[in-house]
Amino acid sequence: MKFRRPVEDNLELNLTPLIDCLLFLIVFFLLSTTFTKSSKLQIALPEATGEAAAAMPANSLEISVSATGEYAVNGQVLASKQATSLRSAIEKISEGNHELPFMISADGTAPHQAVVTVMDVAGQMGFLNLSISTRQPEQK
Repeated sequence: MKFRRPVEDNLELNLTPLIDCLLFLIVFFLLSTTFTKSSKLQIALPEATGEAAAAMPANSLEISVSATGEYAVNGQVLASKQATSLRSAIEKISEGNHELPFMISADGTAPHQAVVTVMDVAGQMGFLNLSISTRQPEQK
């Protein structure tokens, strides 16, 4: 009697479902992750008493000065602390309109020279409506 040898099936692992599951996990983690804006400067405004001014219009310029003297123009942190980079960033955002309200938000411990530099650049460019933001002192 002659017996046939059983035909061996080639064992292959189908990777398509595994890749699908992996892509689903990647998409899930991308959608469920929260992103924080870490590029903004942390500023603790100095305290001052007085009446609060009206809210700034949407098309205003806000220059932030951090405690280390770094500048940010409307939330965009500048790469250098030089007055020339500050001037070019202001020119780019203002588009030549020197009638825009100009708000300086400086940290309470910011170097005085950094604040004076912002005011000097604004004055040289012809901005007239300069204001400095502060916060109300905490009631004890």
